[in-house]
Amino acid sequence: MVYNGLPCIVCEFMSQLPKASVNKRIIRPDFDPMIQPVVPTRVLTPLLPESLELEFIREAFKLPVDWQVEPLFKNSFQPDFQDDTALRRAAVFVPLVQRPSGLHVVLTRRADHLYDHAGQVSFPGGRIEATDRDEIAAALRETQEEIGIAPEYIQLFGTQPVYNTSTRFTMKPVIGALKPGFTVTPDHGEVAEVFEVPLSVLLDPAKHQLHHTGIGTGEDRYYFSISWQSYFIWGATAALIRNFYHFLAAAQGVHHNGRISGPR
Repeated sequence: MVYNGLPCIVCEFMSQLPKASVNKRIIRPDFDPMIQPVVPTRVLTPLLPESLELEFIREAFKLPVDWQVEPLFKNSFQPDFQDDTALRRAAVFVPLVQRPSGLHVVLTRRADHLYDHAGQVSFPGGRIEATDRDEIAAALRETQEEIGIAPEYIQLFGTQPVYNTSTRFTMKPVIGALKPGFTVTPDHGEVAEVFEVPLSVLLDPAKHQLHHTGIGTGEDRYYFSISWQSYFIWGATAALIRNFYHFLAAAQGVHHNGRISGPR
């Protein structure tokens, strides 16, 4: 099998795995994602600096971009929500914020006492409630509830494919930018910390590491991670970041064919 134009033994092996082996929840209480073995992979081509600018990203969502999700986890991504009552629907917001040094992404570290994904780095978001109009409304509501950013300070760009997590959530990412004047007020019942990471760090494929682990039943599981300062970003959050890279890489190719105006 060829991945990004190069042979990839991992891709060939994972293509033979049943879907459940990728999506099954890790149940070992002593599981440490930071120390699991790293699988060597080919490093993808870095994005151009102009592809990491706000105007480029905004324009990319306005045009149809022909792109493919992360191939290692293609069974976990769906174009939209499926009729599966076993999966809990959720939405997350990917907040881009302009800083003098470039675009940053606002992330949270979940409170340690939470049942799902305790202590993990994540985007603001949560379950879609019956009172939510759609996944976008849910992402905006959760963002305000978790970190106190009101909807009037959010400019929406678009959405990305749904990701089915190992904890039986089906998650829709919503992408947008934060307008000047927003304030962050975390709900410490859900969020232990709010912090920012440069987008150039998150979307640098050289920083994406693929890990392999057994999950207690003898089956194999793979996940990406991104390390920055003291933060270890992994699992669903890293998968969505990796997918965002693929989208912008495809949009970058469209730009060079003259269909995206690019930064102004």
